Amino acid sequence: MTELLTPWGADLDPDHVLTEYPRPQLVRDSYLNLNGHWDYAITDGGIADGEPTAYDGVILVPFSPETPLSGVGRQLGPDQTLWYRRTLRLPDGFRTGPATRVLLHFGAVDQICEVFLNGVAVGAHVGGYLPFHCDVTDALTDGDDTLVVAVRDSTDTGHHSRGKQRTRRGGIWYSPQSGIWQTVWAECVPQTHVRRLTLTPRLDSDCVEITVHTDADAPHATVRVLDGDTVLGTATAAPNRPVCVPVPDARRWSPDDPQLYDVTVTLGDDAVRSYVGMRSFGVGPGPDGTPRLLLNGEPYFHAGILDQGYWSDGWYTAPSDEAMIHDIATMKRLGFTMLRKHIKIEPARWYYHCDRLGILVWQDMVNGGGRYRPLVVTAPAVTPLRLSDRHHSWFGRAAAEGREQFRVELRETIEHLRNVVSIAVWVPFNEGWGQFDAARIAAEVAALDPTRTVDHASGWHDQGAGDLRSLHIYFRPFRVPRRGRDRRVLVLSEYGGYSLPVAGHTTTEREFGYKRFADAEAFGAAFRRLHAEQIAPAIARGLSATVYTQLSDVEDEVNGLLTYDRRVLKVPEDLVREVNGQLRL
Repeated sequence: MTELLTPWGADLDPDHVLTEYPRPQLVRDSYLNLNGHWDYAITDGGIADGEPTAYDGVILVPFSPETPLSGVGRQLGPDQTLWYRRTLRLPDGFRTGPATRVLLHFGAVDQICEVFLNGVAVGAHVGGYLPFHCDVTDALTDGDDTLVVAVRDSTDTGHHSRGKQRTRRGGIWYSPQSGIWQTVWAECVPQTHVRRLTLTPRLDSDCVEITVHTDADAPHATVRVLDGDTVLGTATAAPNRPVCVPVPDARRWSPDDPQLYDVTVTLGDDAVRSYVGMRSFGVGPGPDGTPRLLLNGEPYFHAGILDQGYWSDGWYTAPSDEAMIHDIATMKRLGFTMLRKHIKIEPARWYYHCDRLGILVWQDMVNGGGRYRPLVVTAPAVTPLRLSDRHHSWFGRAAAEGREQFRVELRETIEHLRNVVSIAVWVPFNEGWGQFDAARIAAEVAALDPTRTVDHASGWHDQGAGDLRSLHIYFRPFRVPRRGRDRRVLVLSEYGGYSLPVAGHTTTEREFGYKRFADAEAFGAAFRRLHAEQIAPAIARGLSATVYTQLSDVEDEVNGLLTYDRRVLKVPEDLVREVNGQLRL
């Protein structure tokens, strides 16, 4: 593929890579960023074969070795091990006392890894999309320590979650990548400290319910909710038990008014900062009785766009915080009110920017399983084929271990992102990719998080569950289907996908899209006509959300509104704003 840099990748300073504090909803003053140049090696065989005696070169963390920004440009094979090594030296004063602990955090490592400090195993993790940490205190010395991370990645040769990565890329399936792809950092914490927070707005009670998760024998914590310097409410929280903190006359968070309130928690010697937005999601009847999505108790149309979060130079990893902000702010400026985060879990800062800028998020889970059958994942695009997902082998889910791993990661994803203000909808499965028992999974999601709605099977194989009747329409005109006894909310969760390659802004010679155009004028006219003739008229007949495909080009897919390098918007801004202005209730 042709190397293609974004503006932020072109200006990247390797000594200052993604240096912003990576966890905005649990902030401490202690922070040591470990991004930058590490040694790397790729070896044949497994982790048990041991660390290599010599390394191959340097890699820029947190970019996967396959990506241009990593400086490596090598693909990790399923039978190989990727090794990282660097010296770790804590700054003077980083450890504030003999009883404190040092935690080493990884935003995400794809897929399976083990972590060693001075030859001592200090942690391991399975799953390429979720954060984890290791307590490295007991392995530290008073001088230079050697940190080693070993990674294995089966991509699509195993059952682990892999998203849209495929060993043989092409079309809607993208180049595989591996290893560390989110920020690595360390912090110092007291022996007894806040492990996580649960923040649940309770609009009907004018309060936010806060749970401070910590040791069972920890002292009570003091929690406060503030608007700037004004304390709105305070309470004393017992360990691991919810307490309601008053937030009187709170402004309701919405894309039109993304008001956030600060939260502070003091627990013994530990102090953390967070934030919350006072909002609620749900489903209910509109004025005419049609089932609608609700925001703060009122019907609200979700005008969305599919956001895969791929970058031409960092692939999964945005080259900078400003790059992430650019995508979110641009889509909001174009009139979109929602981003469907497609088959990927972003760094926590991405969700923070959605919260503060004000845009709704539909969060997909990351698919896995065995090889997918074209009859199951492709044929339904052009035929009415709908299968029962209790036949696990049809959907690449014959392995019980893989199904259980998905359920573990589903629970961890919900817990990890529970406090994100902007997430309105959970999407467990997409177009049959590793789908199984979706009705049961939807019920599990609803039980884990009753504050949001569930799109149990986006696209093809509807099992009649969840809150949404979720359609993908690409190869035929969209028509509102007969509702019958189905009282779920009707959403068009993928459509469009019009393609237009822009010379000098593509990475491959291939062109994938659902309808091709030769120039920007024809593309824009078709975009306007699609919405005027098919989408906008359907809203009065029950359509409650749309997800246009897609935000940016990705490899062969040149069906983005933006080019892969984010340098060209293919359609005039005022045209897109005009179209999105029609997508309202």
